[in-house]
Amino acid sequence: MNKLLLTLIASFFASVAIAQPVTPVAASAPAVVKAEAKADKNTAKAMASEAKVDAKADAMATKADMKAADVKVDAQADANKTKAKAHAKVAKADDADKMKAQAKAESVDAKADGKQATKAIRADAKADKAKVEAHADKAEAKKNTETVKAEGKADVKAAVAK
Repeated sequence: MNKLLLTLIASFFASVAIAQPVTPVAASAPAVVKAEAKADKNTAKAMASEAKVDAKADAMATKADMKAADVKVDAQADANKTKAKAHAKVAKADDADKMKAQAKAESVDAKADGKQATKAIRADAKADKAKVEAHADKAEAKKNTETVKAEGKADVKAAVAK
């Protein structure tokens, strides 16, 4: 049992000693420190830029949603106004012309509903387009940040290799 325990402990320490990364002597060289500082600075700048683009894209998407909601409300109000005018004409019509006026009012109602639906669909499509553009802007900013990070790592490796 003692031999087994000693063997396990010895193999543990041996594996720990082997697993230690070899730190290059040049790691503290001024060129490496300078490269790391430059990489960190560029990465921070890229991340700040990405955050700014993300905020702008989110604001653009929110603004598009709000505008679409406003257009829908305006379209609903226009449709209600048109329907009210048509129904007012029905109320004013003579008894003999009531059926004709009511049929015309129903036709006006249908056209107003169709126009309202069209405006709502167009507003939603416009908002969706703005959301897609915002998402594309975010993806582009993220890609740029990842590129800057990778370039920084490559520059540090190149400085270590010198």
